[in-house]
Amino acid sequence: MNQYYWYPGYQQQQQQAIPPATTYVPNGRPPFREESYIENILRLNRGKIGTFNFSFESAIEAGKNTLAIRGMVEAAGRDHVIISETNTGRRYLMPMIYFDYAVFDEELNYFNQQP
Repeated sequence: MNQYYWYPGYQQQQQQAIPPATTYVPNGRPPFREESYIENILRLNRGKIGTFNFSFESAIEAGKNTLAIRGMVEAAGRDHVIISETNTGRRYLMPMIYFDYAVFDEELNYFNQQP
């Protein structure tokens, strides 16, 4: 029902008429939701040392359009990662669009793959 005029009791009528929402969950378990996005995996592995490889359309130096940073993930968001360089302590805020891959020195934490 659309309300085309003001009526003081309209909100109270609507609140009473709508039953509470319920969600059906088969077998008593919520449906499996894949969460293995790169930023989530990086976030799970904060503090682990690795080499992070980035590439760019335009060259950083003549003939060089890649960058490898040796360090650890401090934070990761949907569109960026903050990496702390191991040797210098320098911090990089890198857009994820330039991220290619990472190589870690130890086993990674990952999401539970059991349904």
